[in-house]
Amino acid sequence: MHCQGVQLFGILQIEGGEAVKRIKDWEELTIQDNFLFQKVMRNKRLCQYLIEKILQIKIADITYPDTEKAIDIRLDSKSVRLDVYVQDDTGRVFNIEMQCTDEQDSGLAKRTRYYQAMIDMDMLKKGEVYNKLRPSYIIFICTFDAFDAGLPMYTFRNRCIETEGLELGDEGTKIFLNSKGDSDTLDPDVRAFLRYVDGKAAEGAFVKAVEREVIRVKEHKETRREYMTLAMELERQRQFGREEGREEGREEERLQMILAMLKDGVAKETIAKYARVSVEYITELGKKNHLL
Repeated sequence: MHCQGVQLFGILQIEGGEAVKRIKDWEELTIQDNFLFQKVMRNKRLCQYLIEKILQIKIADITYPDTEKAIDIRLDSKSVRLDVYVQDDTGRVFNIEMQCTDEQDSGLAKRTRYYQAMIDMDMLKKGEVYNKLRPSYIIFICTFDAFDAGLPMYTFRNRCIETEGLELGDEGTKIFLNSKGDSDTLDPDVRAFLRYVDGKAAEGAFVKAVEREVIRVKEHKETRREYMTLAMELERQRQFGREEGREEGREEERLQMILAMLKDGVAKETIAKYARVSVEYITELGKKNHLL
């Protein structure tokens, strides 16, 4: 997913003779949709197992540094909102993203570079010197072949051009999975998971457990209400932007969206994620308007 914070738009409809994407109904959501994927990956056991199988490593335990990870380097910088961000007991960092849009002009590759820089800077913010940077893995689960080479999985590390086999050793790894690339070379559970992402039936114990978690999340009333609140506010924001087409109008609409979500009792961290602002800003705004 990468739709600036949350993927809620997904189905084409005609408005005024123009094809636009409408927000999906709750019942239409699948594991491909960022909102649902994030919620499913909050299941620690499933998240850890998926990482282990993709990377072919063993992990003793994982933790979620924040409920919804937001990396802010400085006040005037663009925040990075990560779909799934966990670390293991050795300090290794794992970021998993669901990607349903094929970005042109190397946009996806450049985004992994940006994410890597922000993750590294986030480590340094906590007082760590650069030679103590921990291994990091950025994993994109794509519903398309990101590099059109027919592979089910692409793994990238920095290597020397002049000397074959010589790695830089910066311990940064980027992985792109291709849900269209069905291959026996993949771990059976990863292969089954990608087929499930691609809309095929759940096969195997792991993917069936993922499917049960999808069902459990979709039956959770509070999660449904959270989604519907976000959907309504994002739709209102989109319509306002189409009508006004001015930056000041969009900012005012975002402000009203934040206030409305505060009134509805949506968690500050959730609002910050989808409005792409800091939790501190949400807190200040809420207090100023007597909502907190």
